[in-house]
Amino acid sequence: MNRNQALEIVQRSLGTGPRYQHTLRVLETAITLADRFGEDVNKVELAAIFHDYAKLMSIDDLKKWLLKAKEDSRLVDYHSELWHGPVAAYLTHQEFAIEDRDVLNAIRYHTTGRANMSRLEKIIFLADYIEPQRDFPGIDETRELACKNLDEAMVKALSNTIAFLLTKKSAIYPDTFEAYNDLVKKGGIRF
Repeated sequence: MNRNQALEIVQRSLGTGPRYQHTLRVLETAITLADRFGEDVNKVELAAIFHDYAKLMSIDDLKKWLLKAKEDSRLVDYHSELWHGPVAAYLTHQEFAIEDRDVLNAIRYHTTGRANMSRLEKIIFLADYIEPQRDFPGIDETRELACKNLDEAMVKALSNTIAFLLTKKSAIYPDTFEAYNDLVKKGGIRF
């Protein structure tokens, strides 16, 4: 499937409004990161385009698909905002026969991260986090780090996310902690 075909499919699902516009910004940000860090642009395009494919589904439908996909059962105990990534990965595989595990994992884990993320997974996670319309504390520093070091930018994004969730007294999905710990241990990153 090429970029234009994928965009047409996603536009039918998301419409042309804010979520589709976000997808286009994530796509452009992901391509920039792919060029910077030497990732396959075709894979990046597919993962970026489909990352929010299930975003506008109802919570009930997302939960139904999560269970049907036999995703990590712990997900239903956490905020539904995390569900659209795994559901989008499942539907992308089922409906469009996309078989590339790295592409599917980049879609699946863009909401949570995980330990041992591939370069493609990190690029999609970060592109979603730093796309140009995002504006919240710590975003500029994360964008600057993304110009230099993918792992340092990931650690910053994950630490910002964890800190934000802590201030909200929200439960934090274990994969997010595992992603943070994995990157810090492997890179010896300290801020």
